[in-house]
Amino acid sequence: MAKTQLNVRVDEATAEAARERALQRGVSMNRYIEELVLRDAGEVGQTFVEAASDFMKQYERVFAEEFGRDTGGAPGPAAPADREGLPGAT
Repeated sequence: MAKTQLNVRVDEATAEAARERALQRGVSMNRYIEELVLRDAGEVGQTFVEAASDFMKQYERVFAEEFGRDTGGAPGPAAPADREGLPGAT
């Protein structure tokens, strides 16, 4: 993969901390910074997964009523009264 050069300015304390952490990890400064950015980008993905999990928990009953509680059961429509009070109910 082609590499792109970035130039960044940080104070001396930050630069020294980065040098020390890279040395402790046994990687180059370039690799250390790259790992930090990749980890940060991965946290965005984790945030999405957590939000999707929260959504599914919130709407679990609606999905169960619409598609059946298990894979062996035939899905059937839920009665409108059963959905009252649930998010997204009309």
